[in-house]
Amino acid sequence: MFLEFIHPLVAFFTPFNVIQYLSFRGAYAAITSLLLCFIFGPRIIAALLRFKIGQSVRKDGPQSHLKKDGTPTMGGIFLILSILIAMLLWMDFRNWYVWLVLGALTAFGLIGFLDDYLKVARHNSAGLPAWAKLIFQFAVSLTIVLILYNSSSAEITYLYIPFFKNPVVDMGRLWIPFAVLLIMGSSNAGNITDGLDGLLAGLLILVFLTFAILTYLSGHFTFSSYLGIPFIPGAGELSVFSLAIVGALIGFLWFNATPAEVFLGDVGSLSLGGVAAVLSLIIKREILFFIIGGVFVLEIASVIIQVAVFKLRGKRVFKMAPWHHHAELSGWAESKVVIRFWILGGLFTIIALSTLKIQ
Repeated sequence: MFLEFIHPLVAFFTPFNVIQYLSFRGAYAAITSLLLCFIFGPRIIAALLRFKIGQSVRKDGPQSHLKKDGTPTMGGIFLILSILIAMLLWMDFRNWYVWLVLGALTAFGLIGFLDDYLKVARHNSAGLPAWAKLIFQFAVSLTIVLILYNSSSAEITYLYIPFFKNPVVDMGRLWIPFAVLLIMGSSNAGNITDGLDGLLAGLLILVFLTFAILTYLSGHFTFSSYLGIPFIPGAGELSVFSLAIVGALIGFLWFNATPAEVFLGDVGSLSLGGVAAVLSLIIKREILFFIIGGVFVLEIASVIIQVAVFKLRGKRVFKMAPWHHHAELSGWAESKVVIRFWILGGLFTIIALSTLKIQ
């Protein structure tokens, strides 16, 4: 909005030209979303408390979590609202990639909202049936992937692997199911990781900071050519989107830090996990995404291993899945688990960014 209104005034006042720079709009999108979280947060938390929209804690989990029963959930509402408003102020309305990721954020947010609402209405931790949630996620993911497949260049189906400049294979139509599974897996991995105060928010800050860098480089012809990464015209605008999410997550973490005043809920975890995968598809960093989100890969892998081994052998590999609960039950304090997982997330981020020069 600011870009459309202010840019024509450059002819009369040259300093207004700063509005066209991605770095400027990205920084202020982050500040805007952060401040909006500070404005909306207390009001929405108070409303959640008033309507008794609280988290139902699993009785078979760590006993230290029982005191969290009734803590307001669905905090992702004010986070998504802050992101949407910030983007409407600072985005380039002509960029269709931004509209696609905003649509993905909203659609997955609605699925999460329905899941959270059913949990609250039933006063237990069971929301949407697993099959229903998967169907909704599949429908949204397939829609996004088909839009990308039909609206992007033929190179959208190329698969790039870290440490290699050139694509290793053209997946053709097989890219469609691969991309759908990536979005669904990322959305659910975010949901699974959201189990401790501040854990998911802190990890996602690292993920979206990384995407802010990658999308900026991918959308800049000179930088992408120098680094030998795919040049994606228009992808630079997604750095503004990524930074708006970072700002909102920092604002949310203010209320979500131990002891949490509010939880993200599925409305936040499903949407942010899903949209991270969409960003990776747009800039052709699908495989690198497994490194960027390394902690999420470990979390969802722990659940898969636990379920598979238990069904095959009747034994448990972990004291409790996902992995962060196993760490707690092994004697780590909640705050120590969170900080150590953040450190792991930072390590994966450094490794992912280092691949830009090692190819």
